[in-house]
Amino acid sequence: MASVHVATTVNGDVTEFVCQPGETLLDVLRNRLGLTGAKEGCGTGDCGACSVTVDGQLVCSCLVLGAEAEGRKIGTIEGLADGDTLHPLQTQFINHAALQCGICTPGFLVAAKALLDRNSSPTEEEVRFALAGNLCRCTGYDKIVRAVNAAAKDVRKQQARVKKAAGKRR
Repeated sequence: MASVHVATTVNGDVTEFVCQPGETLLDVLRNRLGLTGAKEGCGTGDCGACSVTVDGQLVCSCLVLGAEAEGRKIGTIEGLADGDTLHPLQTQFINHAALQCGICTPGFLVAAKALLDRNSSPTEEEVRFALAGNLCRCTGYDKIVRAVNAAAKDVRKQQARVKKAAGKRR
């Protein structure tokens, strides 16, 4: 079987890799690019542990072929923090003890970020709906929902500071 050359952007970095036609994006991320944050929980798209974004849309990377990343923008948990500065979601997951074993945590964080990128003021129902594709066996969903709601407040504050600073430059 002929290998496939793929040029893509992962977490803002232009990246190229070669994969097999039937190789999943999850396997490419973990085994070819060394990005091991996304986990394989089920391999059928039911648990959300392998969640990433493709062109801003949340997907289960176990259901996407690596070759489908050609020309796309991929976002993983490794791209959430800005250097040593944690994303508000990461900070609030810690503050609210919204993680334990860590298998599901990257998927929840990526799914929550996808939600906050399109809606920085979600209701509790919207948070629960956005996270419905992610399963956790350890922590319990209430802590996770509280962490996402707290992070949403932090994101709105950041957005307001950026908007205010942009207004001063004019």
